[in-house]
Parts: sequence; C-alpha cells; structure tokens
Amino acid sequence: MENYDVYCYGMIAGSHSFMTEGGFPTPDEYSELSASYSFPGGETGTCATVLAALEAKVKIDGTHIGYKVAPLLREFYSGKTVDISSLTFDGDFEGLEDYVIISGDTRTPMGTFGKFFSDAYVSGTRHWNKPKEEDIIRCKAAAVDAFFWDDSDLAAEYCVKHGKPYVTIDCKYDSYIHRNSAVSVISGEGIQNNYPGMTREELFPLYQENGGGLTVITNGGKDFFYGRRGGEAKRFSPFKVKAASTLGAGDSFKAGCAYALLKGMSDDKLVTFASACSAAAISRYPLQLYPPTLDEIGNIINSRK
Repeated sequence: MENYDVYCYGMIAGSHSFMTEGGFPTPDEYSELSASYSFPGGETGTCATVLAALEAKVKIDGTHIGYKVAPLLREFYSGKTVDISSLTFDGDFEGLEDYVIISGDTRTPMGTFGKFFSDAYVSGTRHWNKPKEEDIIRCKAAAVDAFFWDDSDLAAEYCVKHGKPYVTIDCKYDSYIHRNSAVSVISGEGIQNNYPGMTREELFPLYQENGGGLTVITNGGKDFFYGRRGGEAKRFSPFKVKAASTLGAGDSFKAGCAYALLKGMSDDKLVTFASACSAAAISRYPLQLYPPTLDEIGNIINSRK
C-alpha cells in the first residue's frame, strides 16, 4: 500500500453555494444569483482539496458518503492526489449536504448537521467511520476534526501511538485531542459552540496552559493569538485581501497548518503560511476551482516583506 503525506479525518459533505448580486438577500424580496456551484466540502473535504493543490498526497476518511453526494465526490477527486479508498459509500444513506448563501464577506450556511448528530446520539447509528490505524501509520502528519466524539479521540490516540503530529480544530481546552495536538486551531464558531459568552482573551490562557503544542485562536480578519504553554501570547495580523467569498477560510487555514507541520516550519512561519493560505482562498470564488497554490501563498507572504 502507498504512503502519503497527510491523513485527514472528519467532516466530508456535498456543499452547494449560491452567490447573490446586490447584497445579502432581504426577506420577501427577490435576489439575483451571480453564480452557484456544487463541490465536496466540509472541514475535511475542503482541507483535502487545498492540500492537494499544495502538491501533497492526502488520504481522507470520516463521514459516510451517501448516494446523493457520492457521484459529486468521486468525480471531483478523480485525478487529484486525494485517496478516497477508506471512505464508506452507503447506498441507504442520503448523505450530508449544506447550502450556503454568499454575498461578499457575508455567508449563511444551512444543513442537517444537528439532525445528523442527534440521530447518532438517539439511535447509536453513526454515519461516519472509525479511523483506521493502518491509514495513520502510513501518513507523515494528520488533520483530525474534533467533531466525531470518541472516534476523533481514537484518531488522535493512533497519531500519538505512532508519533504522527496532527492539527485539530475547535476542540475543548481540557480534551485529549487538544492536549496531544501539534497544532490546535480554535475559531469564533468553536468558541461559541463550546464556551458561549467567553472571550478569546479569557480562553487563550486556558488553551495555552492545557496544550501540548501550538495553540491558535483565530479572529476572522482581525489580529489573532498564538503561542505555547509557558510561552508568550503572540499576536498576528492576517494578510489583507479583497474577499470574493469567505467560504472555506477556516478550512484553508487548517490546511495551511497541516502543510506547514508536514514541512517542519517554526511556529511563526506556520502561522504566516496558514494565514496566507487562507487569504489566497478567500480572494476568489469558488475555492474548489481556484484553490491556493504555493506560488500564490509565497507572493502574499513576500508582499508584507
């Protein structure tokens, strides 16, 4: 079996995005669409797309791929350096999809993710795979979403067992997956879901002192914090670009972290690379057709120098 650079475990969905003209839709008023696309998405699906564009070999696993999403996913990843052989294609499962309305730097996603998890909680039937230890053995680094309960922890445990550094996102500061990560990225959405009412300033020291690696708490287009246990809380100002769409900004940041981890970059260079990767991703729409390239990321970094 072939080895690869990055193993990605987590959320994979069919994503349908709609860009409107003349501002964000107003209730009871007609809105003209300027563009619409359907591509694989989700935190892991988008991360894999960006990593492939950065010339990394990727293997993905996680969400079961239902019959509505399967053709889209198979066609999109055909010919790309993304191995989908570990995925479960379930002919009895419709699959996860989201629908996103976009206008400039504003977007509203809609989907059935709440039902997806509540059904798993009530019935015990999980429409996602357990991570496969052999997949993690064959990677150099990993990106593990924290959403799949004990199965996400199992992926992290396999990474620890086999010495594979991993990036994770939006986990709690006292979780196993945070304590053992090489990079832990926390977004505003992650804060709202896990610690509603708390601020980045309040949470960063808690994440920092409980982390075994680098903690990053992002803040959209504003300055954000990063640092390690026992070290200073550093600030970074994101690269400024004209945003065509912010859809996939966080997933591209995660992909940039995973690539930087793969290449052994220092903390400062990792944060710089990930921020430039995210900036490149939001500068055009859709990301899946125009993913960031290494040359473009390098140009964005050099523009600040």
